[in-house]
Amino acid sequence: MTRRRALTLIVYAPALMGNNSRTVAVVHGMEKAFPGLRLEWKLDEGGRPIALPQRDAWLLASNKDGGFPIVCNGDERYPVTVWGMESSGILSPGGQAQLEVHAKLPLDEPVIAAAATLLEAVAEGARSFWGHASPYGYGSEVAQQFRRSPDGPERSPRGLPMLNLPEKLPAPEIPCFLGWVNYWSAAAAEVIGFPDPARDAELLSRARRTPSGGWIVQLTETPLDYDNPVHLDALKRAYERFPAIGGRSTPLP
Repeated sequence: MTRRRALTLIVYAPALMGNNSRTVAVVHGMEKAFPGLRLEWKLDEGGRPIALPQRDAWLLASNKDGGFPIVCNGDERYPVTVWGMESSGILSPGGQAQLEVHAKLPLDEPVIAAAATLLEAVAEGARSFWGHASPYGYGSEVAQQFRRSPDGPERSPRGLPMLNLPEKLPAPEIPCFLGWVNYWSAAAAEVIGFPDPARDAELLSRARRTPSGGWIVQLTETPLDYDNPVHLDALKRAYERFPAIGGRSTPLP
């Protein structure tokens, strides 16, 4: 049986403090961004969906350990999930603990069409620093870009620049890497120098401002494919344009 392709969406936000309503805002935002979506189920220990008649109250009461449990749409044939976890300050930029919100949806035409709106809803609801939506599997590619030794290579096997590990970055507003659709808060956009109308015309043609003053920036027209030379070139150009991403201090040669 062919495994269904998936879209992974992750945003990085300030850590939760107590019964924070941002968790509810994230879920409401996803439902509004994707018509017909209802995230009104949790999963039991066996992975089976259980209805949540008082979902919002349950979410607020479940803000433990800096995150929130999985909620889903209850459809095992078309699974949509979202959950949150706290990333320790030891492993996070600036030494500050963060809330990571993870969502996963089938990578089909309706989701592709709604990807930017979904990312905006989750990122703004969580009041994120930055985030991205990318086809599942992007992580193995990005992992090859992280610099784990000062004597390591200057480029990944794909020819992409090496990036500093998240815990090496001095501030949480610095995006760690690029994805297919990117969310940059107003603070993150300022850090990386976006937008510059003279240099970012192509990116601005696939970008829009968010209500909080952040930006949604789609790197390629179709979901990012590292085996597509056109997509790989787009990634290389974007990394060259934004050397602050991944904590690089100077533009690529």
